[in-house]
Amino acid sequence: MTNYRLQTEMEHIKPDNQEWFKNYVRQVLESNKPYHAKADYLGLSILEIQNKIDYLTADIQEMTALKKSLTQAKATALEATATVLAEYGIDRLDGTSISSITITPQKTKLKETLSILDSDALIELGYAKVVVTVDEEAVKEAMKTLESMDEIDRYTQVEVSKEITPARIKVNARRSSSNNQATELLKLVDSQEAA
Repeated sequence: MTNYRLQTEMEHIKPDNQEWFKNYVRQVLESNKPYHAKADYLGLSILEIQNKIDYLTADIQEMTALKKSLTQAKATALEATATVLAEYGIDRLDGTSISSITITPQKTKLKETLSILDSDALIELGYAKVVVTVDEEAVKEAMKTLESMDEIDRYTQVEVSKEITPARIKVNARRSSSNNQATELLKLVDSQEAA
């Protein structure tokens, strides 16, 4: 990437403070350089900014994909380690650089999903927002009372689904440790190689 002076000026321009930049563009246009050189200078400066934007966009996409991959890998490693520790009947491992590794138990969470079977009927009953759509929050609230439940029940369906969060480990760092984690990991690897 090339950094032209005009490009640098462009990169620091602010919508509320453009006059100095406009003066610089005027200097370029009023210079004794050839006409095509002025056009190239202006155009290439803008293209270099676009190159930076494209480069950053590609980096952001790559980093986002890497973050997603690493997040998924970490979650998988936590679950797999918890499974292996549970096979051995271990629910806690104490460390020297870390406080401990513990297993969080598997959790089951119930999730309700409301399906509207007859929107028009619910709207006629008054369960609507300003825009003529069913007010699902009002329907959910109304379903908590017997009177309202009787009138609403035939127009709705409530499904309950299970969301299982598998057991995984939790690494509990030492609060008082001033050790650098990377240094400790290297020491551990070195000691294993020496053994």
